[in-house]
Amino acid sequence: MDFDFQITPPAADGEEIYDVAIIGGGPAGATAAIYTARANLKTLVIDKGIANGALGITSKIANYPGIPGEISGEELVRRMRQQAESFGAKFVQDRIQATDLHSDPKLLFGNAGTYAAKTVIIATGSMGRGNRVPGEDRLLGRGVSYCATCDAAFFRDQEVAVVGSSEEAVEEALFLTQFASRVHFLCPKKEIHASPELVEELTAHPKVVMYWGVALREVLGEQRVEAIRYRTPIGTEETLPVAGVFIYLQGAHPITDFLGGQLPLSEGGCLMVDSEYQTAIPGVYAVGDVLCNHVKQAVVAAAEGAIAAMAVEKHLRGRKKLVVDWSK
Repeated sequence: MDFDFQITPPAADGEEIYDVAIIGGGPAGATAAIYTARANLKTLVIDKGIANGALGITSKIANYPGIPGEISGEELVRRMRQQAESFGAKFVQDRIQATDLHSDPKLLFGNAGTYAAKTVIIATGSMGRGNRVPGEDRLLGRGVSYCATCDAAFFRDQEVAVVGSSEEAVEEALFLTQFASRVHFLCPKKEIHASPELVEELTAHPKVVMYWGVALREVLGEQRVEAIRYRTPIGTEETLPVAGVFIYLQGAHPITDFLGGQLPLSEGGCLMVDSEYQTAIPGVYAVGDVLCNHVKQAVVAAAEGAIAAMAVEKHLRGRKKLVVDWSK
């Protein structure tokens, strides 16, 4: 059957335009990539890292269909990504900071570059933070940062703090060691969810000072960050003088801040979609834990990713039905 479909040509400025860009590479995003890539759509997946999502930090999964016995969440996501890559999907590690979903093509602005696509699938999950600590918002851009690769050079030969327990936090802290005189790594937990090799590199680095089981309480400073206040494991509070603080804390809030209010949210802060997982903007879809009515199971997220991917294919090829009726 001939769909009369042409792959999108490169943009005039030399930047690639993808048929679909998927933000998030967990089970929803990776499954969507399997379906879009197999449908010969030029597919890009932008993700912060395989171990940074809810499934990636899950140690054991024993109920995923077709996977007998136990498997780690990270290994399950890795297999999904490898399957998507085998069909031609491209994965890049980056963090999307802003978007223009009304432009044509739609634009995604990341730390490492700008990405253009005809359609977008949002699969960012629900590990975002709802509440900030005192001083965080006030000093954002004045010592408070969420991107070491963006801002590390501003802290050359100064002491900084990194707060978090994810692989992203570890990678950003190691990047900061190239610039800062000392990196204070505040881990809210007793362990770090990252590869053993990365954790060993971090803890053994001569510029890194580790703080285990501590909680960030406040960012201090008038015009710029001057210090942070944190709670120790025994309940006391300490002040640490630093010139900057890089925060990579995880919560249970849908990650939608990069959308800049372009899409309506429910009372719970989730994205709202129709039966094909399309948002209020045509060509923009959302799946997985970023939806309030989503049952938080990997198999459910994967199913939603598949449905959204088929809807994208229908949208791009101008068909009315979600699935082709091969009997006609």
